[in-house]
Amino acid sequence: MSVLVNTQNEQQEKVLLAFLDSLHYSYQSGIDDKAEEATAAFIDNYNKEIEQADAEIEAGNYIKHDDVEHFFQKRRKAL
Repeated sequence: MSVLVNTQNEQQEKVLLAFLDSLHYSYQSGIDDKAEEATAAFIDNYNKEIEQADAEIEAGNYIKHDDVEHFFQKRRKAL
């Protein structure tokens, strides 16, 4: 999975990078000069995820909305 984040200032960037480092996440920073390449990769990955979701739906691998509502109604009653 890829995430593209645009921070609003340098402090936000430092906090975000410190958070990612503390959890030992792998990331790339300073990709402004590769922005078009990163955007294209993001869009390709996004489209692949959409195609995969469509294939799962076509294969019948999904939960109906009514079933989800019924699940939450039963859950509320149990609480």
